[in-house]
Amino acid sequence: MQRLYLQFYVTILVVLAVFVGAAVLLWRVADDDNRTPQYLDVAAELTGALLPEINAPRPDQQRAIEALQRKLRFDIALYESDGDLIAMAGKVPPRFNVERARVGWRRGPGGPNFTLQLPDGRWLVARQVRERPNPIFWIAAALGMVAIAVAIAAFPVVRGLGRRLERLRAGVDRLGGGDLAARVKVEGRDEVAALAESFNRSAQRIEELVTAHRMLLANASHELRTPLARIAVAAALLGQNADPKTRDSLKQDVAELDQLIEQILLASRLEAVPTLEHREPVDLLALAAEEASHYDLEATGQPVTVSGDRTLLRRLVRNLVENARRYGGEGPITVSVTDEGGRAVLNVSDHGPGVPEAERQRIFEPFYRLAGGAETGRGSGLGLALVLDIARRHGGDAVCLAAAGGGSRFRVDLPVV
Repeated sequence: MQRLYLQFYVTILVVLAVFVGAAVLLWRVADDDNRTPQYLDVAAELTGALLPEINAPRPDQQRAIEALQRKLRFDIALYESDGDLIAMAGKVPPRFNVERARVGWRRGPGGPNFTLQLPDGRWLVARQVRERPNPIFWIAAALGMVAIAVAIAAFPVVRGLGRRLERLRAGVDRLGGGDLAARVKVEGRDEVAALAESFNRSAQRIEELVTAHRMLLANASHELRTPLARIAVAAALLGQNADPKTRDSLKQDVAELDQLIEQILLASRLEAVPTLEHREPVDLLALAAEEASHYDLEATGQPVTVSGDRTLLRRLVRNLVENARRYGGEGPITVSVTDEGGRAVLNVSDHGPGVPEAERQRIFEPFYRLAGGAETGRGSGLGLALVLDIARRHGGDAVCLAAAGGGSRFRVDLPVV
């Protein structure tokens, strides 16, 4: 993933590099254009005025060239119109090719070299005595220092902006992960700060709506128990003359509704509290044996101690056994607890029709029921969802596997104390 602050920073560096390159190129072009022939002609006329006449004695011309060399600090040579050397000061070639000579300048290894033709026909060749850095390099160096200073100063600003966006993203991730209390710090007065304020307002509104929904669900479930209790009392008062099948069916419906309400209340409480409210050492085998005895079953295996909420772990075992009893057919149900590599493993197996492999993950979704579930037994679809939620709250997991010899095997692993 490309970091946004790095994109900003690289963009600034590229813009600075393009600016420095363009400035150097423009200076170079302007510098070349400034050396037009008319300036060279003026230089030739001024130099000719400083030198002796063409017919002056050679020693006089030599002294003039040496004086000019000391003032300009250039190696200078003066040639006749036919190329013969008249006078020189410094390291200049003694011969001069007039046929190939051309008024102008060129950049040599030590600096610029000038060739001028004086008004009287003589040729003057000047070459820089010592190497001097080209001004273009000084300009490029100065612009480079400016670019480096801007780059160093821009990095904290860009990185600070990137950190604010990263914190905002972390807040969005926490909210998306179920932490409704997630908020981000509002920093500054720019668009990012406005975005943080909008996020906090949205998160606050979402938390209020979800809390209101949970309260409504919990209150509705609680209020349903009162009429259910009256229905149960009325079913008990029907007497012996009532149809036994109708009476038993009514009692079963009431019991199922009461269990559904209990599971909804538990699910609402678990959603409202993201962590375990109570934690204590629990013997998983003893707890499984106690719950299995309510269904005339026995739990086998070895004692394993886990740390968690005893009430929630009891609900986990009860839901698994109830699910196996409801959908396991007429075959036996086995409950076992083992210690496998530091993990407490609870297995509840049945010999029913089993769960298709494609739906073994979906059966842990709330209110999801297999096709044909209404025929194999009653159920709301919340039991296994609670099993998975409780297991994960204790640092474990729950999966559905195929049992040996047919049927389903529900496996829950929890960390051992």
